Amino acid sequence: MVESPTKITLDEFLKLPETKPYSEYINGQVVQKPMPQGKHSKLQGKLVTAINDLIEAKQIGRCCKIVD
Repeated sequence: MVESPTKITLDEFLKLPETKPYSEYINGQVVQKPMPQGKHSKLQGKLVTAINDLIEAKQIGRCCKIVD
């Protein structure tokens, strides 16, 4: 994980270009999110499927998988 050495404001963070892996703004610092791997990716896929199945069955909406 790479963190910025100095603190920045939220407005400054929002003006930064997107990065891969994506960055998060935490307590004034920019932190790159680690890429999901292995079990995390598998769990993420199962969670999206479970949410879709539930909300589509109740006809209250549809969740979609976010593709990088």
